[in-house]
This record gives sequence, structure tokens and C-alpha cells, in this order.
Amino acid sequence: MSPMRSENPLVRLGELGQSPWYDFITRDLLASGELRALIERDGLLGMTSNPTIFEKAITGSSDYDLDIRRLAGEGRSTAEIFEALAVADVQDACDEFRDVYDATGGADGLVSLEVSPTLANDAAGTEAEARRLWAAVGRPNLMIKIPGTLEGLGAIERCIGDGINVNVTLLFSTARHEQVMEAYLRGLERRAAVGECLAHIASVASYFVSRVDTKVDPMLDRLGKAGIRSQVAIANAAMAYVAFERTFQGPRWQALAGRGARPQRPLWASTSTKDPKLPDTYYVEALIAPLTVNTLPPDTFAAYRDHGRPVERIRDEIAAAPKCLEAVAAAGISLGTVTRELEAEGVEKFAASYRALLQGIGTKLEALAAAR
Repeated sequence: MSPMRSENPLVRLGELGQSPWYDFITRDLLASGELRALIERDGLLGMTSNPTIFEKAITGSSDYDLDIRRLAGEGRSTAEIFEALAVADVQDACDEFRDVYDATGGADGLVSLEVSPTLANDAAGTEAEARRLWAAVGRPNLMIKIPGTLEGLGAIERCIGDGINVNVTLLFSTARHEQVMEAYLRGLERRAAVGECLAHIASVASYFVSRVDTKVDPMLDRLGKAGIRSQVAIANAAMAYVAFERTFQGPRWQALAGRGARPQRPLWASTSTKDPKLPDTYYVEALIAPLTVNTLPPDTFAAYRDHGRPVERIRDEIAAAPKCLEAVAAAGISLGTVTRELEAEGVEKFAASYRALLQGIGTKLEALAAAR
């Protein structure tokens, strides 16, 4: 390892057991060689995408225009055009990460592609689209993102049972996280019952962190409870990690681990800092923990490379969490209500981005037609 790489805080995260992933994808990132540099220089271990990211990539550049025109000429709808573009980018990203995937035995080097968020409350539709996307991409290091809604639980279990890697997204509460881990275990058990291999299956549970503070902090301000401001999201995530450690131990888990299964790691999402009063690496620093993933948008990734201070801090946060959460409850704030609202809002935000993406492709088609 080169001295520059060995001193890189992002590389050190990986050494501490937390995998840095990139919450971003564009065709230029892939074609320019920048993604390869992030992997080799910064120890990048995976990548996630979502409708908002694709909306910015496709409608915010001309990189996709030729393919949009070609696909439209084949009679594809805007939804079909988007899927074809996304599948092609994710295939290329999977290929870039294939060496990482092989070197880590399938634990990392994974790239996530999300089912349409308009299906978040449609179990059958989610499962059907997950299977179609899995087949369309055709790469072992693909992860299909399925929203962790109540309706998504059955789809998660069945997809895991059929050997599809799943990134469960939009998690905000420990209660729902526990249901998601149960779905993962049931999926593995379903697969084990028919003698199928478990060793290649990877799954993460994506816990959205900073959005909790974005919603709770104004409530605390109104109540004059500034003492726990910007602490609730981290406390909430710390308790998710406690649930993770509790779930992946004991006889039930050991029976699956003995057949090669790996734990469903917590993935810290939404770790960019929304409050300008906070340090730009605030949520990253607090939640460094073994057997976790942190998916970082480009600005946060660059900030951590520049001035990250990688030290495992999860035990301190776990110790502090109960007092913080008790104070929230004593203030009359129901975290259960907050997280249910965040889930519904998250589904709608991603659905709105998806609709805006399709509209943007339609607008591009009109402009391309006019230019011709």
C-alpha cells in the first residue's frame, strides 16, 4: 500500500470494518476513469443509486442524449428509456467493482439499483420489478434496492430466498429494522431448506440518519430542548446497531452462518450534514462501527478524505443513546410517529424524483426532436 493511500481516512474506515460506498453515479464518472481512481486511491468499496441521483445525471447533462434518441426511435416509453439507461450504467459500475467483489468474497464491490419507488406499497409489483432488474443487469455484484415498507417485507424475504442481493432502503426505526432483519433471516432459511447456497448472498439495511434530526430539531427548538439538538438521529442509529448485534448471534444465526451466510450489515445513509452549524463529517464520525457500510455523497466523501478522523466510536454512542431517547420522550416527542412520517415522506420524495426524471426525459426528447 502506498504511503498516500495508507494515510487516507477513507481507507482507514475500511480497515476499521466500515465500508465506504459512493452515493452517486453518472456516465461521466464511469467513462472518465474517476470511479477507478476512487477505488484505487480512496479504498471505495461499493456504490448506491436512487431516482434522485439518476434524475440529476440524466437530465443534467448531454451524456445520455444519443441513447435517449435511439431508444425513443425503437418505440420505448420514457420509463423504458430510463430503465435501459440505468441498467447500462449499473452494469458498467458492477464491472468496475468486480475486482473488489472478488477480493472481498462478495462482501463488497456491490452496486445498488432501486425498484421504482412508485411500487413501495405494492408487494407484488416490487417483487416482479426486482426480479426483472436482477435479470436485466445480470451481474452477481448487483444489489436491488427495495423500500423497507411494511409491504416490502415479503418481497425482501422472497428475493433473498431466490438468491437476489437486496439493499433494504428507507429505514428510520429500530422496530422496522428488526422486521427487515427477520425477513432476511426467513429468506435465508427458505433458501437453506431447499439446499441452495447461502455464501454468495449479500444484503444491507439502509438506515437514513440525518433526516431524523432534520425533522426533530425544529421540534426541540420550539420546546426549548437545545441540549439534545442534533443528537437524536445518532442515538436512533446507535440503537439500530444494538439490534443488529443482537440479531446476528445465537443458535438460529449460527446455523445459517455455518452454511456460509453473512450478516445483513447496517448501512448508514443520509449522512451528509444538513445543518450548516454542524461539521460536514458529523454523522460519519459518530457512526464508525465494524460490519457496517456508510454510503457517502461526493461532497461528504471528499470532506472525509480531507479531514476525517477515523476512530471506532459506536460504543460511546450506544452508551449515550438511552439517555438521549428518554429525553426525547420526556419532551413529548413520539419518535415512532416521527419515523413513520419520515418513511411516508421518503417514499413520496423518491416517487416525485422518479416522476420528474421521466418528465425530464420527455422534455429532452422534445428538445432533441426540435434540434433535428
